[in-house]
Amino acid sequence: MVQLLDRSIYLASRSPRRRELLGHIGVKFHLLLFRNRPGAAPDIDETPQPGESPRDFVMRLARAKAAAGWKRMQERNLPRAPVLAADTTVALERRIFNKPADRAEAAAMLAALSGKRHEVLTAVALQYDDEVETALSVSDVQFRELAPEEIRAYVATGESDDKAGAYAIQGRAALFVAEIRGSQSGIVGLPLYETAQLLQKMGGRRERRSSR
Repeated sequence: MVQLLDRSIYLASRSPRRRELLGHIGVKFHLLLFRNRPGAAPDIDETPQPGESPRDFVMRLARAKAAAGWKRMQERNLPRAPVLAADTTVALERRIFNKPADRAEAAAMLAALSGKRHEVLTAVALQYDDEVETALSVSDVQFRELAPEEIRAYVATGESDDKAGAYAIQGRAALFVAEIRGSQSGIVGLPLYETAQLLQKMGGRRERRSSR
């Protein structure tokens, strides 16, 4: 267990994978979930801006999610603690492959990634008051050639639903991967090295500030 902060944090994410990864390094956290109200606009607009690079896109969303989480914490009068958020996307050259709108789009994404080396980018943001610390993990993933029937069978499992790039490397899509260069945990959705660095940095800053 790594001593990162003297108290727990809030995790502003619905991802069970991020919860598991935080648990791997012994971080105490409380879930800070956004409420999905029927007919309500989403908390975060995840549409890429014109000309926005994949790196700028994923960093912007991570910061926006941390800010939205901090706002929700205040609105609910919860005890103050740092808010951790993350966002993951897949990029082929400068083309962003975010979460597919449906299974037809998921199949099209996988066909485009077939036989290609692409990037998986995960940005992490940690907010406390007006302070925001950010980090970015970029990994390369090489897919082997995928047959159309493989893509159809994979998409039919539902594993591609709500996944950046339409695949989950920790699941059946591991069979598609010929090579990885980078952070396995970053590809799954939360780069543990970068996350630990942010938590340690924020913890040290708060300790120095409280000792003044």
